[in-house]
Amino acid sequence: MEDLLQYLFSGITIGAVYAVVAIGLSMLYRSTELINFAHGEFAMFGALGLVTLWGQLHLPLPLAFVLSVTGVACVGMVFERFALRPVKDPNPITLVIITVGASIVFRGIAMNVWGKDPVSLPPFSDLESIEIAGAVIVPQSLYIVGAALVLAGTLHLFFRYTIQGKAMTACAVNKKAAWLTGIPSERMGLFAVLISAVSGAVAGIFIAPVTMNTYDMGTMLGLKGFCAAMIGGLGSLWGAFAGGILLGVLESLGAGLISSGSKDAIAFVLLLLILYLCPGGLFAQKQAERF
Repeated sequence: MEDLLQYLFSGITIGAVYAVVAIGLSMLYRSTELINFAHGEFAMFGALGLVTLWGQLHLPLPLAFVLSVTGVACVGMVFERFALRPVKDPNPITLVIITVGASIVFRGIAMNVWGKDPVSLPPFSDLESIEIAGAVIVPQSLYIVGAALVLAGTLHLFFRYTIQGKAMTACAVNKKAAWLTGIPSERMGLFAVLISAVSGAVAGIFIAPVTMNTYDMGTMLGLKGFCAAMIGGLGSLWGAFAGGILLGVLESLGAGLISSGSKDAIAFVLLLLILYLCPGGLFAQKQAERF
């Protein structure tokens, strides 16, 4: 029982990381209908930025956090301006290929800047671990879960109650019609990528103290985040959160009860199962058909 509870706590922590990545992917898809396979690299830049600013230069953590997120936001803006916006025929296949290429470029840049050696960081605080029925929860896990909840809640309120959020959704539904009503579609696209990059950076920053940070860490993070978003329903923010938690818990239980080698396979087996039984995801929102 003690081991099972520990697997559950570990799974929720891992799942919260997947959830933050999935929320960024779902938000971008909801706003632009773009699936960004370079999203994991935003998390990688956030983590390695914190390694440099906090771990090596010893800046105060809040300042290092802000500077790291700002740097990744700038990367996202450059990515949108010079990789996505110039595309004359932005069909989904073309954009996916561009994001995959950008992912490779980002990894190459990170490898040249930070090298290939993994780097670790200490926890954000010196608070003692919490013990429940023999299972241990480290404070960093609570920070990760809290970040996922705050991000999902904030974006939900943003899209539901703000003019900017509704304008971004309108651009995804029909960009030309949105432009005719006076909505600057290019600016909305830039803003969507900017928010996506920031959410990716936040994910990387919060995971940095609980993992080994390397130039290629974003690849698996991005794939797991994509699986979580698809499981919950691509475009659904709370679905992305639930999909991430579900995926993390199942991975942790599978690694602990079956084999550690089955951890990565579980994500993709679950994705195939969900696509077969419920193609829209577990929490997909019903939408009117677009003509």
